[in-house]
Amino acid sequence: MLDLFTIFTKGGIVLWCFRSTNQLFAPSVNALIKSERSGVYDHDGLSLQYKLDNEFELVFVVAFQKILQLSYIDKFLSDVHLEFRDRYKNDLRVDNRNYGDFEFTADFRRILERAEKWGRQQATMPKQMRSYEDSAKSKKTVASMIERKGEEKPPASKKSVKISEKKKVELADGDGVDSSSPKSSSNGPEPGDDLIMESRKKFAEKMMGKGGKGSKVEKQKSPKSPSQQQKSGKQMRVWDLGGNTKDLPNLDRSKDRPEDVKSDFTPNDQIIGSMRGGIQDLDVESDSEDYSEEDDDDEDEAYEAQRAKKQQSNRSGMFSMFKGLVGSKNLTLDDMQPALDKLRDHLIGKNVASDIAQKLCDSVAGKLEGKVIGTFDTIATTVKNTLNEALVQILSPKRRVDILRDCLEAKRVGRPFVMSFCGVNGVGKSTNLAKICFWLIENNLSVLIAACDTFRAGAVEQLRTHMRHLNALHPPEKHGGRNMVQLYEKGYGKDAAGIAMEAIRYANDSKIDVVLIDTAGRMQDNEPLMRALAKLIKVNEPDLVLFVGEALVGNEAVDQLVKFNQALADYSSSDRPHIIDGIVLTKFDTIDDKVGAAISMTYITGQPIVFVGTGQTYTDLKALNAKAVVHALMK
Repeated sequence: MLDLFTIFTKGGIVLWCFRSTNQLFAPSVNALIKSERSGVYDHDGLSLQYKLDNEFELVFVVAFQKILQLSYIDKFLSDVHLEFRDRYKNDLRVDNRNYGDFEFTADFRRILERAEKWGRQQATMPKQMRSYEDSAKSKKTVASMIERKGEEKPPASKKSVKISEKKKVELADGDGVDSSSPKSSSNGPEPGDDLIMESRKKFAEKMMGKGGKGSKVEKQKSPKSPSQQQKSGKQMRVWDLGGNTKDLPNLDRSKDRPEDVKSDFTPNDQIIGSMRGGIQDLDVESDSEDYSEEDDDDEDEAYEAQRAKKQQSNRSGMFSMFKGLVGSKNLTLDDMQPALDKLRDHLIGKNVASDIAQKLCDSVAGKLEGKVIGTFDTIATTVKNTLNEALVQILSPKRRVDILRDCLEAKRVGRPFVMSFCGVNGVGKSTNLAKICFWLIENNLSVLIAACDTFRAGAVEQLRTHMRHLNALHPPEKHGGRNMVQLYEKGYGKDAAGIAMEAIRYANDSKIDVVLIDTAGRMQDNEPLMRALAKLIKVNEPDLVLFVGEALVGNEAVDQLVKFNQALADYSSSDRPHIIDGIVLTKFDTIDDKVGAAISMTYITGQPIVFVGTGQTYTDLKALNAKAVVHALMK
């Protein structure tokens, strides 16, 4: 049932290999190594899983068809790993490595048969109920369940509080009804009866006084005329600037008027020319001091001094609790577990999704388990450096992303470069599209904005306002009479895919360099809107599909990206669907050093963060600096 099982060194030397088919497995194994993800990894219809041996620098990889559900893979990998290293440990040592022929086929088949038999037994066994020791109730002590007089009870839940408040309101209403009836006086005396009786007496005297005055006034007034008696009821209020159907032509802003063509936007000459060339890197500010290698050295020296004086360290920091674990030994999972728990909580506190934080900790544990650390290396330094390397590798783009170069190449070929923006509602798609448009016209590239958000009220007018402001910053007089920004719109309620297709055709005929497609915001669970987005991308085949997400989200980022990618793949009806190519991370100026959303989004899609929005002006657009983000994340 296994297609491949191979054992090779970290240097790439294959020691032993088992293959049941003639399929080419090199691309799948290479993708598994580059991903460095723990657990099952899927690639081209195969499920792959690996296990590391850091002591002998070995990698054990197993591959099987994705459709199969094999429950014994983890046990099988561990058994093969132990059998192989115990049998050939003398040949695998660093000082006496002799890579000869490893006769491991018979042992491999024996272990495989044993693992398959174990898996069948586990499948037939009934599911056991959870024991009392595993329940939350067993963790409570007897003293915590005893109620004593004089002790304050714990605060009630929200539901009980609401019920008690409702009962209080009903009781208050009941008191009001009883006070108005004569039967209430027959009830037993209560502490507030005197006050109630006094209040009733004052109220009755007041009403009697008003009644006498009112009768005299009515006698003095003249009788109303019949016309006045017929007019009854409240008159309708007429609001200033309320408007009616006659004002609809004046309120319609779907088409430009002669007075609207002239923009009242005052261009800021200081920002013109500030974004020529590439995007500047992002500078992430952190409350802590700047990180450097000297800080780690100072911490280690301070620890040694405190250890010599036999004083307990009270230094704060993420890794201070395990500074004392040093020595030349193989790292085990038990040694690293306190560090990994602290690390996972820190990442979740910095807005990393909980599942992603757990997977990162598992990846660090897999890399370090069995690794020998020196006498002068602390577990703190080792774990921190390993995590830093993993985070920087996640944020570093796996492929080249140079939009300016791609735009110039498309211009040389004679076609427009097309970018499509998608995302949920309210993340800033139109605003960041305008920032990217300003960056492109700063580099002398003409832009056509396709208004494909035909649902949200005011979406077309927002893009039209941005177009006027951008043309005011770069007027046609400075570019040989050419309008650098144009808007292609067909109003509301139209098919977005058709508008995008017409816009691309118009840009091709008009020799416009770049087309930016603005789409409507949609939730990831809205199937009709996700089908419409998949149709737009499949029909028009944009060069770049950018997902716009905000940096404020945590676990929601994972759900959004997974479901957007899944919808684009499921609803495209194509063998090679076009999914998300890059990410635009917005509202980055509102999160301080809680930059975990960048890690979550990049880890899920494997795609780079192309732009980062840091404000509301056209120049608030940056490129992601992986080391700066990791530095802020680890502080």
